[in-house]
Formats: sequence, structure tokens, C-alpha cells
Amino acid sequence: MARFGRRILPPRDGITAARLRAPGGTQTHAAAHLPVPETVREWLEGTIIPTTLGREQALADAALGADYFTGPGELTDQAGVRVLLDDAVIPGGFYFFHKPTPHEDRVPFEIDVVHEDDDLIVVDKPHFLASTPNGVFVRECVVTRLRVERGEDDIVAMHRLDRVTGGLLALSRRPATRGAYQVLFQQRGIRKSYRALAWAPDGWRDGDPLPLGLETGEEREIRTRLRKIDGERAVREIPGAPNSHTTVRLLRTFRHGVRWAVEVALTPHTGKTHQLRVHMNGLGMPILGDPVYPRDVDPDPYDFSHTLQLLAERLEFEDPFTGATRRFTTRMELDPRAA
Repeated sequence: MARFGRRILPPRDGITAARLRAPGGTQTHAAAHLPVPETVREWLEGTIIPTTLGREQALADAALGADYFTGPGELTDQAGVRVLLDDAVIPGGFYFFHKPTPHEDRVPFEIDVVHEDDDLIVVDKPHFLASTPNGVFVRECVVTRLRVERGEDDIVAMHRLDRVTGGLLALSRRPATRGAYQVLFQQRGIRKSYRALAWAPDGWRDGDPLPLGLETGEEREIRTRLRKIDGERAVREIPGAPNSHTTVRLLRTFRHGVRWAVEVALTPHTGKTHQLRVHMNGLGMPILGDPVYPRDVDPDPYDFSHTLQLLAERLEFEDPFTGATRRFTTRMELDPRAA
């Protein structure tokens, strides 16, 4: 039997195959205690389709029956063998298949390649384009676009940017070297810096103090506890030991319409969801164009009228193979008029 971990069913149209795990088996997993159906058909029709898959709109729209899996779905077991509906279920076994993917209107912004070599591609990700397949965007994301355009199914994003955040995104193009670069991200060996335009606190006037005692050119540290609540897009700051850390440096204050705004440099030392956006909002200085903070306006995903003024500006790290310091800088700019 093939060792699980290598690619069993290759991507189709740049989209990675989905994975299922059968109940039973001797290994510990969420369904290990459940009875094992006699056939694949019984498993799919009795459990997978009505529960796990029935909640996904793309699959519901396709009115899936079990025949889909042995047809366009190409259901394959962990040995890479195509599965028939009357086959016995492998207790605790992994299965792979291609989900149906509905049409997606193109997100009308292009990816700018900042650097590429045999191992890496570093791009400027436009605002509004997802980094990886996520929610309603499966085809319209950086990874899928690059895989299709370049014919390279091994392209994988090594970190993520929020869909509405623009700037530098690093991707691996070779499994043989991917692990060494991923370790850098996991162990915070990648130095990332951002720039943002944010509102000054309500009622702030030139010369008034800013939160944290921010003054032009000086740095301050933000450490808070963040918690993601199921069913909510917004992340909350809650009491408790800090699990997030950001350095903020004031670059300038400026007039924007009838209000004052600030430009700041932000360095995240942890990687919590929405961390920079939550920290700036927590200071009473939400980032211009933010659709979630301080209030979730729940915009249409194809509404491109307000651009979040947050930009992943620089990536820097010591290359794990050469030891050389590598630095990448965005070619994108912030624009308060777009917010």
C-alpha cells in the first residue's frame, strides 16, 4: 500500500483533490469508533453525501449521488487505485476525489511576479484575490491561477494573506525543497513587514496624543489575546494571557477628507487570523477600507469599490540552502482614495 502523504490523485484544473477518511481502523481519528459500512456505496450514501458533503453549496448544486464519485469525482483509495461502489470499505482508510467546482467570475486583478527561481515564486497578490482556495473562491485564487497558467501542479502557498490584503506572497514550486522553507515560516524565521493607512481616533486633532503614545518614527508593542469565534468573521480581543504580538511604528499623520489618518509600519511576531487588523482596530484606529473592523458590513465578494489599505511590504529570511539573506519588496502602493 502507498504511504499516505504523497499525492495520490493529482490536481485537476489546478485544484487539489479532496480527502475523506473512512470509519473504523486501528489508528486514532474522529470516526475510529464508528461501524464500518459493508460497501463504499453504503458509506457514501449513508454518511458522506447527506452530512459532510451536503452542507457544501457546490456539491448540493450538483445534486450528487454516489455515481458522481466513480465518474467525474474519480474516487481513489490510498493506494492510488480507482474505487468501485461495491468495493469493501477500507477501515480507517483515506480516499480522494475531485469536488465539482462551479463557475467563478474572474476577479479582475492580475498577479505580479516579483521573483522566481527553481524553488520559489514570490508574487504581489492583488487585493480581493484569495491566496488559496477558500469559500466561494476555488478557481479565483493565486495558487489555482498559477498552477493553471504555468502547468505546475506542485505550486503551494507557504503562508497566507487575507483575501482583501495586498502584497507579497511566497509560494513553493518543488516538493523536494518545500519542507526547508516551510520550517522557516513555522519557526518564525521569515521576517514580514506591512504598511497600513488607518484612521486616527475619532475627534483626534493635530498635536493630540495617539494611542500607546505613538510618535512619528517611534515603535510600540501590542500584545493581546485574540480569539476566533465560530460563525463570526471578526476576531475578538479578550482578557487573558497574550497570544499575539505586533510592533507598530508611526510613519506620518495626514489629512484625509475631513478626518485625520495615519500611516504605520506593522511587524507581526505571531500569525493570528486578522491580527494586524484587530490590533489597529483595538487602538481605535481601524485600517481604511476594512470591511470587518470596526463593523462587519458583509460586502458582496465581487464588490471591489473599497480597498483595504494594508499591504504586505517586505519578506526577508536566510535561505536554508545557501545561507544568503534574501529580501523581497512589494511594487504595490497604498492609496487612501481607494478606501
